[in-house]
Amino acid sequence: MYTFVVRDENSSVYAEVSRLLLATGHWKRLRRDNPRFNLMLGERNRLPFGRLGHEPGLVQLVNYYRGADKLCRKASLVKLIKTSPELAESCTWFPESYVIYPTNLKTPVAPAQNGIQPPISNSRTDEREFFLASYNRKKEDGEGNVWIAKSSAGAKSWVLVDHQYNIYLYREGVLRTASEPYHVDNFQDKTCHLTNHCIQKEYSKNYGKYEEGNEMFFKEFNQYLTSALNITLESSILLQIKHIIRNCLLSVEPAISTKHLPYQSFQLFGFDFMVDEELKVWLIEVNGAPACAQKLYAELCQGIVDIAISSVFPPPDVEQPQTQPAAFIKL
Repeated sequence: MYTFVVRDENSSVYAEVSRLLLATGHWKRLRRDNPRFNLMLGERNRLPFGRLGHEPGLVQLVNYYRGADKLCRKASLVKLIKTSPELAESCTWFPESYVIYPTNLKTPVAPAQNGIQPPISNSRTDEREFFLASYNRKKEDGEGNVWIAKSSAGAKSWVLVDHQYNIYLYREGVLRTASEPYHVDNFQDKTCHLTNHCIQKEYSKNYGKYEEGNEMFFKEFNQYLTSALNITLESSILLQIKHIIRNCLLSVEPAISTKHLPYQSFQLFGFDFMVDEELKVWLIEVNGAPACAQKLYAELCQGIVDIAISSVFPPPDVEQPQTQPAAFIKL
């Protein structure tokens, strides 16, 4: 009997994973503070990595990679792409981006002692001068504006990295669509620019008129590409998506891999992309704890169990290694 603890009660993905584990009859859920577990389904920002892997006789697995914030925080992602030897010169799929810190940020300081208040210092260097130079150059050349905002999501893909750092792409993905036609010169109507679910639902009378919940899944999108443009999703979009995902995850592998640590990790990532009118794919962000469309929960979470968990803790009644679920593509 394997054992697991759940320390993130708010994750709908890992609530389903927990349910699936219990349904096998091979797993028992322990109290969240029990240190002798095989699997921890924890909170991303509160994981006790330093205490993992030290229980005698236990293999321990956790559902996050320590250091994955290098990809999952916006400023860190920009810095990674600009400084990583693997990405800096060959990265043509990330929008022009700059890290800018607030200049009027109130920095917390210790209480005054003996009537003397320590000075407030917020002299973090950033890239505002480079941003302004780029903005002015583009303005003079008539190339348009520098983007300083983005849509909440264009196309989303889910990616699973197992304990051996094998990368698996979930075959299904989703596109967030706008309720209004896109107009490059109209910045007043936010619903033709921002595909965020809450914005579309609140501000557009046409929400859900064209696609249920303003979501189009890859199967439907492929049908559109085939009929309208005589191309396939695989040849036009997915090849680019796979390339971006591999480049990003392999660039941080040396820093976050747990292959030589006393515990092991896996993680589900959500990659958000935008696709321009030339069908070029751009990476917008990487989410380290993505949610999932309701209709995809069962298949996606079963894949997490089969690929990431059962590969470390195989069911005792299975004699041969399990085959890779058809819903996932190994990259």
